Amino acid sequence: MVPKIRRGSRTHGLLVYLYSPGKRDEHIDPHLVGSWDGFAPDPGRDTSPDPDPKVTLARLTAALDLRVNQLGDKAPAQHVWHCSVRTDPGDRTLTDAEWNSVARRLVHAVNLAPEDDPDGCRWVAVRHADDHIHILATMVRGDLRRPRMNYDFKKAQAECRRIEQEMGLRRLKPGDGTGAKTPTSAERFKAERTGRTEASRETLREAVRHALAGAATEDEFFTRLREAGLRVKMRHAPSGDALGYNVALPGDRNRDREPIWFAGSTLAPDLSLPKIRRRLADGTAAQTTASAASGDRPDWFPPARERRNATGIAERATVLLDSDDDEAAAQLVGVGELLDAVAQTSPAATRAELGAAARAFERATRSHIRAEYADTRAIRSAARGIIHAGNALGRGEDGGTTAMLVSTLILVTLAAARWHSARGHAQQAHASRQTAEHLRAAYRQAAATPMQTLHDQGRALPEAERRTHETTIRAALAEQGLRIDSTSSKPDALTATLAQAKQAGYNPEALLQEAIDLRELDTADDVNDVLVWRLRRLAQLPAHPVEATRRPQADTGQPKTSNNRTSTRKTPTPAACPTTSSDPRDRPPRR
Repeated sequence: MVPKIRRGSRTHGLLVYLYSPGKRDEHIDPHLVGSWDGFAPDPGRDTSPDPDPKVTLARLTAALDLRVNQLGDKAPAQHVWHCSVRTDPGDRTLTDAEWNSVARRLVHAVNLAPEDDPDGCRWVAVRHADDHIHILATMVRGDLRRPRMNYDFKKAQAECRRIEQEMGLRRLKPGDGTGAKTPTSAERFKAERTGRTEASRETLREAVRHALAGAATEDEFFTRLREAGLRVKMRHAPSGDALGYNVALPGDRNRDREPIWFAGSTLAPDLSLPKIRRRLADGTAAQTTASAASGDRPDWFPPARERRNATGIAERATVLLDSDDDEAAAQLVGVGELLDAVAQTSPAATRAELGAAARAFERATRSHIRAEYADTRAIRSAARGIIHAGNALGRGEDGGTTAMLVSTLILVTLAAARWHSARGHAQQAHASRQTAEHLRAAYRQAAATPMQTLHDQGRALPEAERRTHETTIRAALAEQGLRIDSTSSKPDALTATLAQAKQAGYNPEALLQEAIDLRELDTADDVNDVLVWRLRRLAQLPAHPVEATRRPQADTGQPKTSNNRTSTRKTPTPAACPTTSSDPRDRPPRR
């Protein structure tokens, strides 16, 4: 049950709308379901011998405005309180008597017309559809005083949560006032008329988020907005300093043919210019392009290299969120930017689900908890690197590293859900879980080809070698209370990855244990898949396994280590690639 509160100054105008057929004839059988005294005239159900709806409407207006007119010039200019209350599409249809009870409870909860108060404000509740009512009240009491209505929205929300429970309706998640403003009815109707799939407000919000993802400076942010085709208007102080900004879609104009501008703060609380400046204040980590910066092979294309680098940074964000520290709130903002960056540059096959994941997680990035000392440069730099690397292909190493990163992001969003749940952030926790569902769908699309290839390679291994690696896997998982048969897929892909890691000069047992120790596996949908991607990142194996089968092999017959490399290789092997990461977990063990 969702209450939406507005204030206005035209009692008669609002009543005319409520009793009209509506803009698209959506108003059916408009009538009163409740009023301040139970005897208010009803233009929709007038039982007089010669009913005239216009006359009855005028009588109802005069009755509602009686106290306002008595107060004269001292009456508030915005004297109309308007609250629409809507049930969820899956809820049962409430009776008129039940809607009357809802209306009385709400005007009592917000202190408009407390029970047993004869001087309460006058109000009516109009129903013109099965799923909602409109409450109209005039904000002057019978004793000609103004009602005390502080925090009326929060009080109405709290009462709706109680009504949902008592009437057996769908229970919505309580909010904390940090959610983005939803489109108005007028904005939604305009989007439908003009053939857009969403309101301008939502399109602009996503465009601003995309421009902010990984931006290093304020100038870069505004340049990205303009390059995206948005109209940008700055607000300046008399000194010339920028105070804020407004954005508009090209061609989106009002009836006077003027652009419809939205301030950043009206798109979302964290998109105001002061809050964007606070986010940009720490900057981003120094960008390096060579493989020495990330430890990756220099022959990998930029999109694959940046996604692989972002995977390790996302792993560390998961650890911070699991630490249950309030400072982890900053990581949520960084994860949101990382999702926006991946969604913008993802292959066509996964773009829809990744875009939906980024939009869902937007709600999880905001709460009243503010991190004072957190450093988000690493994760914002990962987003920046992905943006600058450009669009990834849906095949080859780009496709494989997309699956690698998305697999890790699933665990990050589940950690975010736990972090929010521990603090009572119901909406944010729900948004995090929704994000994980979208990411799972994207992962299945991105991982299908590389994982199938790895499964085939695992089954093609010599029987003795395959059994040796399966024994290693079984022993390592047993220490974690997991069985190799308890996972949702066979360990063929994991077996193939261990064999390739050994061929590259790594100790399979030590490397597997390190991958397991990175963080818990209890929340993993498929332990084998998670370990495959961790191992391939730690051992710097190609995310697309076809490459692994095509690599030239040394003909010495000796296992390769960091001190035993054959001279026939034209490029450094993963075992020889240095890594400069300061995190010891990113330095794989050697044999």
